[in-house]
Amino acid sequence: MTAAKAAADTPGAKRRVRERMAQTETLDAGGEWLRLADPGWADPLDPTYAPVFGARWTPVGGPPTLYFNADLATARANVRRLCAGYSIVPEDLDDENGYVLVTARLPRAVRVADAHTDAGLAALSLPATYPVGADGSPISHDVCRPIGQRIFDAGMEGVHCRSAATPDGSGRELGWFPPPGTRARRRATRRFGDWYW
Repeated sequence: MTAAKAAADTPGAKRRVRERMAQTETLDAGGEWLRLADPGWADPLDPTYAPVFGARWTPVGGPPTLYFNADLATARANVRRLCAGYSIVPEDLDDENGYVLVTARLPRAVRVADAHTDAGLAALSLPATYPVGADGSPISHDVCRPIGQRIFDAGMEGVHCRSAATPDGSGRELGWFPPPGTRARRRATRRFGDWYW
């Protein structure tokens, strides 16, 4: 490793990168987050699936990532968005095939990028209209994925963002990059019919 590379990897250097590229905030470990999961998944808190296929803030081959909803309204909005992709509606789902809702807590407080306030979005070079552009069209994963990778490379542990499932910007989500050896703590799992309606 070169001296320049070693210097760039120090906590102080990463902090300076964070300060230049993003507005950050700390999320407390005591907060509860809601994860949508297929009822057939063996481990709904396994973060290794997102980089296999890619997700909003996760490029293919990127960091392990868990995506959480901040509240029930956002989780329901994401169900509607997911159903639309299959040309079905939530009324077509039941406890056998509907999304379960896993309530979880982060193992400790985490420092994340702010992608929900106007100032935070501006720091990431995203428009204040996010998750849509000025013309009302959705901002694509292709725009967000390299930003997510840069956030991870700068030593932050995730992105606290407006939900793309709520075009008016009202929903909140967390894309969490769990450090090696850490896991979210499952608090409860609810069947579709017990939480959606």
